[in-house]
Amino acid sequence: MSESFDYLPTPAVLYGLSVGQLTSRWQRAVRLWWLLRSLYGREAAWQASLPMPFRYADLRAHLFASSHSPVEAASVETLRAGCRGSRCICQRSLRTLVLEPEPTLDWETWLAGMAQHTGLPETVWQDAGEMIPFAVGHRSIRDDLKALVELGWLKIAGRGQFGCIPAADWPSLPTMAASGPADSAGLSPAESWELLSTLEEIAFVQPNLSVLLDRLWQQATQSQPGTSWWEREPERRIFIHLDYILSSEMQEQVDTHQAMIEQLWRTGEGGIIQFDNWLARQEQVATVTVYPVCFHYARRAKYLSAYGVDPDGKIGWHNYRLDRIVSEQIRLLPWGDLEVPKELRAMRDRGELPTAAEVAAAIAEAWGFNFYLPKAWLLMRFPPKFARWYVDHTERHPTFKRVDYEELPKMISRWVPAAEQAAVLAIVQERSPGDTYYAGWVRVGDINVVMRLRDWRPNGEVIAPWVLRQQMAAEAKQEMAMYQKAEARN
Repeated sequence: MSESFDYLPTPAVLYGLSVGQLTSRWQRAVRLWWLLRSLYGREAAWQASLPMPFRYADLRAHLFASSHSPVEAASVETLRAGCRGSRCICQRSLRTLVLEPEPTLDWETWLAGMAQHTGLPETVWQDAGEMIPFAVGHRSIRDDLKALVELGWLKIAGRGQFGCIPAADWPSLPTMAASGPADSAGLSPAESWELLSTLEEIAFVQPNLSVLLDRLWQQATQSQPGTSWWEREPERRIFIHLDYILSSEMQEQVDTHQAMIEQLWRTGEGGIIQFDNWLARQEQVATVTVYPVCFHYARRAKYLSAYGVDPDGKIGWHNYRLDRIVSEQIRLLPWGDLEVPKELRAMRDRGELPTAAEVAAAIAEAWGFNFYLPKAWLLMRFPPKFARWYVDHTERHPTFKRVDYEELPKMISRWVPAAEQAAVLAIVQERSPGDTYYAGWVRVGDINVVMRLRDWRPNGEVIAPWVLRQQMAAEAKQEMAMYQKAEARN
């Protein structure tokens, strides 16, 4: 094995670093490759200048420019703004990270390889080339180091400390590209049928998937000439049930809106769109003018995350449910149009238009789909038995983790607002150290979080933030009153 990390950022290598989840974890895979190249590479080995063992702060000084704020709680926007115009890695695109240090790589070949390993069109990866993998908060890089520990590239060398691994003990990574997503996964014919059937079932989430499916079905049916496909297809044993709430007619309208916006993104520069949006709570229509950034499938529907003039007439982020766009067609506004908000035009001129990476980073910062809402520290208590079966070993959000009872006073003093600390501490002191406690960051007011907290009742007690605790208490009282009235009548 080589004494230096000589792996190029090929799709096969990134696939290995993503542990087979390249489609959803490609940005982390790129960051992991860069960190490994920097730690172990022949030309830029940080090992020589880093203390051993090292802490995140030591690595941070090597990774980012001096203009990059070391403040742990700083937002991605603040971190990037401080480095604007510099060569800091938080300003560098995926394409730059891949090609600049590795001139032997061919961009078109790389795009084709990414499409091959993920099944996504090359145009998707062409657009991804402008995204900024290191446009993340400090917590994400810390998690990257933990991921390298789990993968065997680093070791824990004390509390908050990491150590390098001798070259002889490095894990292996794939170096050869596979012929396709099914081949790279080593799927059997029966598993390929299951994959195709499953993809077909969820194709409505991404309409363009139908084109890929047609090609995969054609390849599968031609793989064994002389036998009809219905004679070879095995019995379905895997089913996915998604609560998609739209009628077929509404789904067609939503797909049309989605296709129009995706076509706009393929132009490279993007643009401003305008549409009439139905506000369910106010029961009225509002015209919004926004810069579309990315799509999500969440809470049983499709959403567009966009930045611009929201339904309240304010400039900011908002998530729009596509089925609540009441305009028959979305209007595309040229950048010179007088209806384009001045703020958006100025952001474009400065090269600071919002990106999907910013959305992903904000979602990673706190639990909640409405990533633009204020965040607060969440502390919850569960009976141990309930936690064991329904909370432990589940994935809610990267920040939502089990915490020790003894650490709670320190955490409360750090993360709970001063006006609420005494009340929260009093509750904790009344609770048993033998219970199970979880803490993390949530978006206050996000209905997705609230619905999960409701599902955990009565076994999940919200201790902080105070506003969420009060909401849960009020709802519980309302429920109790409803049942008491029913019992009184009987």
